[in-house]
Amino acid sequence: MKTLIKSLLIAFTVSLVTISASQAEANPGKNTSTVATYKTGIYTTLDGKLQIALDKETNGAVDIKLKSADGELLFVQHLNKKENKARIRLTMSELQDGTYQVEVTNGVDTTTHSVTISTQQASTPGRLVAIN
Repeated sequence: MKTLIKSLLIAFTVSLVTISASQAEANPGKNTSTVATYKTGIYTTLDGKLQIALDKETNGAVDIKLKSADGELLFVQHLNKKENKARIRLTMSELQDGTYQVEVTNGVDTTTHSVTISTQQASTPGRLVAIN
């Protein structure tokens, strides 16, 4: 009788552990809210401004950030889950020459674009032509 009870208790324990493990794999504790998918287009305009176009689904939030090479946050735009597009034009003329990062994230996926600013040096003519 004791062996029957022990066998049933062991079988019950094993089945309980198996059910718990399968439930843990089905929901591993991740955020259950939906994540917005998005598309970005980043380009410069003729007058040297940075144009950022973002289209997203209306089921999650997205953040747009501009960071310097040393990680300093220069610009942040948060789109809540009800917004579905953003058109941003940033004036880059006040920034120093260097490399900057545009980061777009929905909390799970992050897209990073590199932006390089460089000022062309004025060149002087290599020779002088004079009329006597």
